[in-house]
This record gives sequence, C-alpha cells and structure tokens, in this order.
Amino acid sequence: MTRSVAPLPLAHARTRPRRRAARTAGIVCVGALTFAVVGAGAAFWTLDHNIARLPVSDLLSDRPPAPVRDPQDPNAGVPVNILLLGSDTREGDNLALGGADGSVASDTTLVVHLSADRSRVEVVSIPRDSIVDVPECRTTSGKVLPAVKDTMFNHAFSRGWFNGGDLTSATACAMATVESLTGIYLDGAIVADFNGFSAMVEALGGVPITIPEAISSPKAGGLVLAAGYQVLTPWEATQLSRARTGTGWGLEIGSDLKRIERQQALLAAMATAVTEKNLLTDLPALTQFVSAATKSLTVSDSLSSVRDLTGLALSLKATGTDNIVFTKVPVAEAPQDKDRVVWTDAAGPLWERIKADQPPTGADQ
Repeated sequence: MTRSVAPLPLAHARTRPRRRAARTAGIVCVGALTFAVVGAGAAFWTLDHNIARLPVSDLLSDRPPAPVRDPQDPNAGVPVNILLLGSDTREGDNLALGGADGSVASDTTLVVHLSADRSRVEVVSIPRDSIVDVPECRTTSGKVLPAVKDTMFNHAFSRGWFNGGDLTSATACAMATVESLTGIYLDGAIVADFNGFSAMVEALGGVPITIPEAISSPKAGGLVLAAGYQVLTPWEATQLSRARTGTGWGLEIGSDLKRIERQQALLAAMATAVTEKNLLTDLPALTQFVSAATKSLTVSDSLSSVRDLTGLALSLKATGTDNIVFTKVPVAEAPQDKDRVVWTDAAGPLWERIKADQPPTGADQ
C-alpha cells in the first residue's frame, strides 16, 4: 500500500564511499550462506543438515505470478527474489542476548533481488514501523487470519507466530504481506535470529568498527560503547544491531530508520573484516563462519538445499560491488503517529522497477 505523502529528506543519507561499503555489506548479510559456501564444497553435507526448513508453500495463496523456469536449471535466466527476516525471538540461546520478552517480531526485513542476468543485486530494507495493510494469512493451525488495515508491518510476522504457534506461520504471513504490498513474487525466505548473528561475529573474531560517538542503550542489554575505533565482541555487535533507544548515534530519536543506518554500518564493518581476513580463500575459517551462520538460519522449503543456494552464488561470482545496491523503501512520518512511517508515492515505482527487473535509477540511490 502506497500513500500520497511527499518523501522527506532522509537524515541518514550517505556519501558515495559509505554507500559502497553498505552495498558490500548487503552481500555479506544476505549472502553469508550463498557466497561463502562456494568455497566450501567439501562441507556441503554438514552445512545442508545444519539448516531447518519451513514448509510455507502450502500456506501461500493469491500470489503474484512466478517467472517461467527451465526445469533443468530453475534459476537460470530469471530474476530471483528472496525475503530475509531477522527475528527477535527469545527462544533458546536468544534469551541471553535479547532479554526476556514475550513478543516475537521481524525486526529486520530485506527483499533481495537478483537480476535475471546476475549482473546486479538489489537489497531493499522495509522499516518495521511502516503502517501498511496486512492481507489474509493462513497458518499451520488451520486458522485463516483476516486482513488488517493500517497496522505495523512487523505485525504480520508476530500474528502468524502467535496464531499459528510456529515460525512457519510467521514466515508465511510475512511473505504474504510483502507480496501483497509489492506485487513481487518471492522465491523463498531466510530467517536469522540473534544467536546466528552473534555466532557469525564470533567466527570472525569480532567486528572492527569506528563508533562516531559514545553510545549508551540500557534497553539493549545495558550496551555502552566509547567513541572511536574498537573491535566489538559478539555480544556488543548483537546489542548494537538491535539497539533503538538511549543516547548517541541517533539513539535519542528512537527511530527504526536510524537503527537501519547503524545496522548497515555494522554490516559494512563485517564485510571489511571478511575481506581483510581473506575468509573466502581460507577453507577452515570459511567453514567455521558458514557453519556458525547456518546453525541459526531457517529456510523456506522453496530454497530446498545449500547446493541450490550455492548455484545462485556461483552465478553471481562476476557481479562487482558497484552493481550491488543496499537501500530502503521511501518513507515519511505517519500523519497519525510521529513514531511510525508510511510509504511514499516513490515506493510504487521502486517495486514496479524491481518487478520488471530494471536497474536502479539515481532516485533509488
């Protein structure tokens, strides 16, 4: 749903060099599995069995048309769209990282578009505080949840979770909502949690990053970071990725848009760490990193195996970082609530362009 609201200037606009870093981060974030396993052929079986699968396909209906595929090579010559969801569940080891909280939501949502010719990758972030219309949704419990107007975007994931009782229902409701809002067919979804992110940071040996100003976020586990260059521990990196309120680096605003900015900077720093460590050419370190990631990834049944994902990665090997765009849906402050946002008129052309598999324009960057 797009509303007739003029776009506001974004406070987190980046210079060209930082945008390129964010583009690289987009690949590391959404392709930690796909790109890394290219060099870990010997670990296929182990990595494939690390991943839990979600049978969401039977829950999705009234979908946008899927591209016509070659049965011998389903991903060849067609665009691929994958939904990446960051869950704030406190189940299992996530409790220690996120703290006690009965709510379950999709705190991070990225639509990853791989062009048909694999010459470019576009990663679009959807703010969780977007006010949208959520469509009807089916759950594994047999419940059919009615459509809801003017609700927060991440309500789709949480109501699937609490009415269906599982991650499959939550993911299916999130996928149905994204497809309804964008008109884009999603080839699959990948869900990551706090523990998975922390494990990847641990496998990297920490994240070297420069913090622009001192940070204090009591609600993010009591996170306190000094300004300047430092190497974040897995716990610190995870808390920084989820921090939303406090002082320093935009935390005073309490905005999801500023959190997206901090997350992008953190992912850019992780990308730099991966590059500097030559991770993709160090098989033992690579296997450790990917194993850490896959143990806390959950993948929709349409992305059937690590081998399938690796096929996508191989087709993207020649894609340069200048052809990777990491951006977000154009939004403005919601008229009814200053703490929420609505998609502007620019969101419609963005999704239509992606659906048509057309390259980004200057307005998108």
